[in-house]
Amino acid sequence: MNVLFIMADQLRWDHLGCAGHPFLKTPNIDALAARGVRFSNAFVNSGVCGPSRMSYYTGRYPITHGATWNRVPLAVGEVTLGEMLRDAGPGLNLDLALAGKTHVLPDHAGLARLQVDGGSELGQLLARGGFTELDRYDGHHAPGTESGYPAFLRAQGYDSADPWTDFVIAGIGADGQVKSGWQMRHVHLPARVREADSETAYMTDQAIRYMQRMGSRPWVLHLSYVKPHWPYMAPAPYHAMYTADQCLPVVRSEAELHDPHPVVAAYRQHEECVSFQRDDCIRTVRPAYQGLISQLDHHLGRLLEHMDGSGRLGDTLIVFTADHGDFLGDHWLGEKELFHDTVQKVPFIVADPRRAADTTRGTVEPRFVEAVDVVPTVLDTLGIA
Repeated sequence: MNVLFIMADQLRWDHLGCAGHPFLKTPNIDALAARGVRFSNAFVNSGVCGPSRMSYYTGRYPITHGATWNRVPLAVGEVTLGEMLRDAGPGLNLDLALAGKTHVLPDHAGLARLQVDGGSELGQLLARGGFTELDRYDGHHAPGTESGYPAFLRAQGYDSADPWTDFVIAGIGADGQVKSGWQMRHVHLPARVREADSETAYMTDQAIRYMQRMGSRPWVLHLSYVKPHWPYMAPAPYHAMYTADQCLPVVRSEAELHDPHPVVAAYRQHEECVSFQRDDCIRTVRPAYQGLISQLDHHLGRLLEHMDGSGRLGDTLIVFTADHGDFLGDHWLGEKELFHDTVQKVPFIVADPRRAADTTRGTVEPRFVEAVDVVPTVLDTLGIA
């Protein structure tokens, strides 16, 4: 049995065709839901990338694992899914790999206290959550030496010291000048990068090549995409796939602006929230966000087609989810972090290939599940106590 654990970054639960979105095209994710179970009340344990992911990886709540914000290291004593699988014994002989984003940071203080050399094999494994990194790319900033993406881009002809900033998250405006996707008014433009060279395409290629190398040997692959997280810059043709009228209506009311909780009032002063309080921002960003989701769906289709052709679809447990959602202007807010369903509720699909799961295929499970359920689910599927 193999395990494919797919995570999208900042993907809202209601932005899938199978979840009822009237316009968004996600045929491959919908097909995955038809192969398995879609959980309609799945919640993360934090609305922030890092702590949410650490809960997925450890099966523990942020108050317990301690990585309560981005760039807070996961304590060396916290055991991750990767370590649990490595320690499961030689009988499984699983290869453990990561392609994409994790937010796992080394606990330098903890390693020093235990006199573990951070550069040693053990130190590197602890810093990577127990997984071997095929290509680690945490996104939202120019990739570092941990990712081959910048070198790949330059090899494709994107001549820049920082091709991510200059091509992947940038477009060309009507005046012929380069426009940055960090400024949301520009995300109606197509990214300068070709679709086949985009972040989503590149990481899917890494996953397919890994599966090709593995052949029939068992593996666990965590495929973690950086999209549809901002910058909301989609390559052609996905940048223009949707109009503003093909997006969900914004959920907000004037009453929410009166006497808000002090934390919410302060949060609304953040730049992204101020921007998303404007209708023109919402009508510009939401179509691009949907385009990024349809692009993600397309590449998941490529991956699933490869798995089907190679026989891996029939012996692989697939988990598809997200680390949190995105306000996109709902409740007069942008980004995430607060405790609205828009952020805390996520898509969650599990496709179990075993015959015993046949009666559940294509069903929707309304009972509450959460991110910390992933670790025990994977361990149980693999027969690990």
